[in-house]
Formats: sequence, C-alpha cells, structure tokens
Amino acid sequence: MQSTILYDGSGHKNVLLPSFDEGIAVQANQHLVLHGGGGMILDPGGHKVYSRVLAETRVRLGEANLDYIFLSHQDPDIVAAVNGWLLATDAVAYASKLWMRFIPHFGLDKLVMDRLRPIPDEGMKLDLRGTSLLILPAHFLHSCGNFHVYDPVSKILYSGDLGASLGAPYQEVPDFDGHLEYMAGFHERYMGSNAAMRAWAQMVRQLDIETIAPQHGAYFRGKPLVNRFIDWCEGLRCGIDLLADKFVIPA
Repeated sequence: MQSTILYDGSGHKNVLLPSFDEGIAVQANQHLVLHGGGGMILDPGGHKVYSRVLAETRVRLGEANLDYIFLSHQDPDIVAAVNGWLLATDAVAYASKLWMRFIPHFGLDKLVMDRLRPIPDEGMKLDLRGTSLLILPAHFLHSCGNFHVYDPVSKILYSGDLGASLGAPYQEVPDFDGHLEYMAGFHERYMGSNAAMRAWAQMVRQLDIETIAPQHGAYFRGKPLVNRFIDWCEGLRCGIDLLADKFVIPA
C-alpha cells in the first residue's frame, strides 16, 4: 500500500501514510502534515509499526524537519512508541495535560521528558513554520483528555477516534449510509455521551472543512459527507446514554 496525498499545494502537503498494521491489532492511520520545511506527525502508533512508520516519515520529510508529534489521547495505538520518536528526532510531542504523568509509563527516557508538552483543556495553536494548526478540544470523544487537529490550509480536520471505522474495504468513504455498518457500533460504545457529541458538532460547524480524517479506517472527503457525518454525530446516543442501565451488580 502506498502513501495517499490528501492535499498538495503552495508548499503545503498532507500525507496519509501506508497502513502497516497486521495481526489482531486494531488498524490505525498515521498522518503527516508538511509545511515550510517542517512537519508534524499525528498519532504515530505503537511498537509493532514504529520502525516502518519512522522510515516512511523520513522518506516523506526529505530535507524537512519533524517539528511536532501530536498525540490525540493516551491509548497505546497512538502513544506507545513515543519514546522512540523522541529519541530518533528533535520533535516536541504534545498531549493533553491530563496524561503527562501517565505517558511516561510507556518507558519515556529521562533525556527526552522535557520534550513532552501539555495541551491545556481549551486547546491551543501550533505554528508550523508559518502556518497555524488548531488543536481543538474533543474531550470524552472518547478520552477524558482528547484533542483534534484542524489544518486551515488543506481544510482537513484530523478527528482521532471520532469517525473511526473498522473493517471497511476502502480508504475513502463512498457512501455515508453504507458506511454506517463499519462505524456505528464503535461510536455507540467508545464515545462518551450525546452531550459531548453535540458540543463537538457545534464547535466544528464554525470551521471550513473539506475532509475529516479519523485515526482508524476510511476518511470523509467533500462537504456533503463531512456535513452528514457532523449531523449524525450530533444526534447519536452513545456511551453513558446507552449504558446507564448496565451499572448492575452481577448476579
């Protein structure tokens, strides 16, 4: 499988790296944003894919420097190999302030601990060599300390586990209704609540989004699919909405 270029123009490039997952591990996407001689990798993954993702990232970077590592939340398919990334590059890693004392349990070397930086609950902006990337709060979707990235140049929203699908036989969503069989069950269980979904939908409707690229499965390209997905999220009952009656002492 080859890398997929999601956007390329005016010295700015967005690359979906090949999927290196195998075996029973959940499939995960790694994305690279390149601009002005710098780059950011999003959710670089665990130990099983580390060497191959790092090698592909170096090929794609060329003469550019990896400035940032973005960690949307604390799950192992996102952050488990971050020590290797920090040792092999000069990049600074960003994750929610809630996970600063948990991520070191993945084996963070004391020599690189100062390059793991906290994201405040309200999010922030990161300057990538002259372009400003928005780090957006997406708490409880599904982690309690969770963030998405919006790139205003490519108009791509990187949505982490929100929008994730499992087992779809395509990389780009061709039809929303047909895609639900790969997506609905995951969201009903892994997303926190409809209240969190509604808050997220209200926030992202203020952005000009052409593509939503999740961390698992296929991406949504084009405003009709993007808007359909946001509407679906806004109305979805999930998480505690569905599980409140399951808090029962087992017989």
